[in-house]
Amino acid sequence: MTGIFTGSFDPFTVGHDDIVRRALPLFDRIVIGIGVNERKQYMLTAEKRKAQISRLYAAEPKIEVKTYNDLTIDFARRENASFIIKGVRSAKDFEYEREQADINRQLSGVETLLLYSNPKYSAVSSSLVRELIHFGRDVTEFLPENPE
Repeated sequence: MTGIFTGSFDPFTVGHDDIVRRALPLFDRIVIGIGVNERKQYMLTAEKRKAQISRLYAAEPKIEVKTYNDLTIDFARRENASFIIKGVRSAKDFEYEREQADINRQLSGVETLLLYSNPKYSAVSSSLVRELIHFGRDVTEFLPENPE
């Protein structure tokens, strides 16, 4: 069974890594899908994000990393995914992900699996990390080991 874990991952944080590692026993294959929106400004290129995440999971044969620039449900279909894996940090995240899950299921039949974040990562977000980087702060504790 295949699950896709999708997001912009700009950058990929310890919270993202925690969700992937907790989902791993549930699936035969996980495809980490880096969504690319041409209208959005990113800190890191899609190629750099893909390379960093691929290095992180180089020793894990059940994980693949790919980019996509269309709807998540279309990506899920191409990957023969039964589930979309999402992490939830707060009630706000839950409401957003629930709405997305309802639409995705209605349009494609693909289910969404919500995993609640580890409390120690609940305040960690890519946007927070980007802001800290912008102001020259050390973000090492918010990024998985060996992201470079």
